[in-house]
Amino acid sequence: DGRPKSKSPLFPWVIEVKKPEEIEKMRAAGRAAREVLDLAGREVRPGITTDEIDRIVHEATIARGGYPSPLNYHNFPKSCCTSVNEVICHGIPDDRKLEEGDIINIDITCYLNGYHGDCSEMFVVGGETAANVKSRQLLQATYDCWVKAMSFVEPGRDYKDIGAIIEDHVTEKGFTTVKSFCGHGIGSVFHTNPNILHYRNNEPAGKMAPGHTFTIEPMICEGENGYLMWPDDWTATTKDGGRSAQFEHTLLITPDGVEALTGKIESSPVQFWERDSEVHEGIWLGTSAAAKEREAILNTSLLSPE
Repeated sequence: DGRPKSKSPLFPWVIEVKKPEEIEKMRAAGRAAREVLDLAGREVRPGITTDEIDRIVHEATIARGGYPSPLNYHNFPKSCCTSVNEVICHGIPDDRKLEEGDIINIDITCYLNGYHGDCSEMFVVGGETAANVKSRQLLQATYDCWVKAMSFVEPGRDYKDIGAIIEDHVTEKGFTTVKSFCGHGIGSVFHTNPNILHYRNNEPAGKMAPGHTFTIEPMICEGENGYLMWPDDWTATTKDGGRSAQFEHTLLITPDGVEALTGKIESSPVQFWERDSEVHEGIWLGTSAAAKEREAILNTSLLSPE
């Protein structure tokens, strides 16, 4: 559920190391989640309901031999989360029609062959030109702090240091980072160690090591970072009604860096925050040698003029 756990059967620094065969299953789950997220994103337009997006997500997940992890998870009633405008996270798809200029996070998790792949991305309803200036700035800052944090990951570093990278970047840009929800370890279990806090902290979350799989998923707000919980016990919105943005990848630590198991593929869209980023131009797939090689090929294809 993305909430930091105060009580766990494991000490917070005890983190599962995935075996090679488990990593391959996670790659497959991550690829499925990416394909479904891209498919859902292509449907974002004025007039569509998030219920319809949820139907598309459900059918696409089942078609790939998987199951949508959110469905019935602690009684969550839908197959994905759709968080629009002031919704920070865990928005439940409904019959409201999207309007031009809305911003929406679509959060997809696919359970495939016993393992979860979890990712989310922002979309502007009506396309890049429909976003107002403040929303563009929010989306860019959220994406950039996320890429900075992911690029920090490598064996031997402390998980707790991820948060300061995120908070320092967005604070300088005039935004705030949510402290009530976090990234998490993932594998055969949806949410496990480590807890990834998206703000400066000294929590003992352990050291990074090859074979660890987890998410980084900062939630960044235009205004204050406090939240209100709706009566459905899932939908978290900003207290002041300001907009919020979020991105998420499932990550794998390798001996020489990190790679996104839910990274973009040949058919993925390039968003303006990827194109315009001063932190990392183009699609980010990781820092390992293998990830950089795939990234260079992909960006040559996706960023080349038509």
